Amino acid sequence: MTIKQGEPWGRSVERPEDLVVVDGDPALATRLDAIRGGRPGPPVFGRRGDLARTFGDPSVDERPTLNEFPVDLLDVTLDGEAVVACAHVVIRAPWWRGSWWRGTVVIVMNAEYIGEWDVAPRGHPNDGRVEVFEVGAGFGLRQRLAARRRLRTGTHVPHPGIGTRSIRSSTWTFRRPMAVAVDGRRTRRATRVEVVVAADAAVLHA
Repeated sequence: MTIKQGEPWGRSVERPEDLVVVDGDPALATRLDAIRGGRPGPPVFGRRGDLARTFGDPSVDERPTLNEFPVDLLDVTLDGEAVVACAHVVIRAPWWRGSWWRGTVVIVMNAEYIGEWDVAPRGHPNDGRVEVFEVGAGFGLRQRLAARRRLRTGTHVPHPGIGTRSIRSSTWTFRRPMAVAVDGRRTRRATRVEVVVAADAAVLHA
C-alpha cells in the first residue's frame, strides 16, 4: 500500500545475492518496470540518478543489509506512444521556440530532484501521486531566472506565477509540439502528454 503521513516506509533486509545495481533513472525505470507488480526478476538497487538522490544516493559497496522500499512508477503516453518513468517528466517548448525561457513549462515529479534542482521537497515516491509545477507563457524572463536560482534550495514555491498541484493522473494538450524529457532523456516531441501514476508498482533497494 502507498505510504500515509506518519507511517513508517520500507524495511531493512539482508543484501540479496542476485542484486542488480542500475545507474541512472532511464535504466532504473526499465528495470523496475520489468518487476512491476511482483513479476519475477532480480532485485534492483538504483544509484547515480534523481530517484536515487531522493533516497540519499546511498552506496551499495560492502553493505550486508539494505533498505527495501515500495515505489510508484509513471505511465507516460506521448501522442499514443507509451513510456515508463521513475523520476520525472518535463514538458517545455523546443529550443527554437524559447526552451525554458519562453512559453509553457510543465514539470511532473515522482522524485524530489532534477540534477542539482530541489524541485519537489514535499513530494514522496510512494504516495500514489506526483507533484506538478506549471509555468504559463506570461511568466517573464526575469521571473524565470529568479525561480531557477531558487531551485537549488527548493524555495521556488510558493510563487504566484508557478502553479502547483498533486495528482494521480493528468493530460496536457498543446497547439504545437512540445519537447518532452522522461527521466532526463529526450523523447519525441508531442502535442498530447498523459501521465498516470502506477502506485506501489515495484520495489527498490537503497
